[in-house]
Amino acid sequence: MPDFVPHTAGTSHAAIIQGTKPALINWVAAIFAAIGTFLFGYDSGIISSVISTSYDEFQDYFGHPGAGITGAIVSVFAGGAFFGALLAGYTADKIGRKRTIQLGALIAIIGEWQRHVPRCAIQAGAANAGMLIAGRAIAGLAIGVLSMIVPMYQAEISPPHVRGLMSGWTQMMISWGFFVANWIGYGCQFIHNQGQWRIPLAIQIIPAIFLLFGMFLLPYSPRWLAKQGRPDEAKAALIRLHGGANRARTDVVEAEFAEMEMQIEWERENLSTNFKDLFNTRPNLHRTVCGVLVQAMTQWTGVNVNNYYGPTIYNGLGYTGNTVLMIQGIYGAWGVVCTWTFITFIVDRLGRRRPLIIGSALLACCLAWQAGCSSAFATPGYSNSHTGIAGIASIFMFSWVFSWSFGPVSWIYQSEIFPTNLRALGTSASTASNWLNNVLISQITPYGFDHISWRYFFVYMACNLSNCVVSYFLFPETKNKTLEEIGLLFGDTNVRVAPTDDAATLTDKDGRKGEHRHLEAGQSENHHTHNNEHEYGHEHGGQAVLQQV
Repeated sequence: MPDFVPHTAGTSHAAIIQGTKPALINWVAAIFAAIGTFLFGYDSGIISSVISTSYDEFQDYFGHPGAGITGAIVSVFAGGAFFGALLAGYTADKIGRKRTIQLGALIAIIGEWQRHVPRCAIQAGAANAGMLIAGRAIAGLAIGVLSMIVPMYQAEISPPHVRGLMSGWTQMMISWGFFVANWIGYGCQFIHNQGQWRIPLAIQIIPAIFLLFGMFLLPYSPRWLAKQGRPDEAKAALIRLHGGANRARTDVVEAEFAEMEMQIEWERENLSTNFKDLFNTRPNLHRTVCGVLVQAMTQWTGVNVNNYYGPTIYNGLGYTGNTVLMIQGIYGAWGVVCTWTFITFIVDRLGRRRPLIIGSALLACCLAWQAGCSSAFATPGYSNSHTGIAGIASIFMFSWVFSWSFGPVSWIYQSEIFPTNLRALGTSASTASNWLNNVLISQITPYGFDHISWRYFFVYMACNLSNCVVSYFLFPETKNKTLEEIGLLFGDTNVRVAPTDDAATLTDKDGRKGEHRHLEAGQSENHHTHNNEHEYGHEHGGQAVLQQV
């Protein structure tokens, strides 16, 4: 049992909890909920194997589909996910974060049921591209719900100093999903009947069932409970998340609960919750633009060009046959290792902002490298194993940089920048932005490769250079701040955080200063003030000093 540390009046929750270890239930809840994003990674990854030329049973069954059908099979999944993300924005507040995760799992089960069971009853009904596309759309709806709600749930149950690590399990499990999908895809190519493509598509029903029933055992988000006017249940959930009544530190629980209740109570009395509130003030507009852009920028890094069309790219580098899916499998394993290293050792030390800036520049370099290698193979009859290896190395380097930047950070960032009253809607809009851009990229990529070949990589190189500039000027740093304190970074004047007796300054370790934001205990602004008197509390995109007196 940890030593009891008496609560010091005026000490903020972030200061009290700094250095404490998360309870086991924190890890269990964060990682188990991320099964939802495992499904995201698996369903996104398996399609690259299924539509590849190595899956001759699939190609024969659907008459060797062209770029239009292939693009539809891939992009309709993202289209369903777009609407799923919007749906989750409503249900997250209506039925809660936990139940919304279960809703996503249930839809996933239905999607797989619809896609495969008709084959047993009416074989012709499951033997056409229309049925497959319909199943992909339903599965996409589920993944949209899960990709929006899982990082949000993780953020709300995590201590601030390890929130990056715990929310980073969203991307970690996406990487695991791709890893498993790639190796199942590799193994199933050796099946010489319809099971070659039906089995890998059906397997994902198993984790969906585990997620649906397992979530009954995990806690609700205490912030959602408090927002629903259930303070006793919210405090009980907090105590459980801190290790239970016998292990929880009273000072930590009380500080977190007081800060949370103070903020939620003010929001309940003074603020509304609808989509127009995402844009009606300068701070809200800033954070909405940040959330939507960080997800759109993630897509335009070019990551899903490599993920969805990896086999096509490897063919273009001179690799054929089983080697293509073998490389894809190793690529998935590499992503798992890189993501785990970043979320475990780096993100809560280096923060969110710097990885986005540096990562954008490095991703542009990787794509230039990849384009250079691919261009050589555009010459008829060209064959050089060393150039092919260099091309594969550029793809693996891209994966490394992405796993240390936009991959985890985009999910972490969108889930922590919105206030409680707008967190569900803001996270929903941000995730929908991800999937909307995913649809576009999925649809145009086959045509991009067909018409401009290796030059298509330059499109994403330019996007990454743009991402670097936007990240520098727009995104504040949020590491080690409570979800309530982050409001100060965006210029909110309505943030209720416990004042410190000594006017302590919360500042980033690099020491750069922005404007001071002063809040007195019990300070009260009316709604008119909230809507019209806002200043940015950051400099150069968000390095800030947060002072409370």
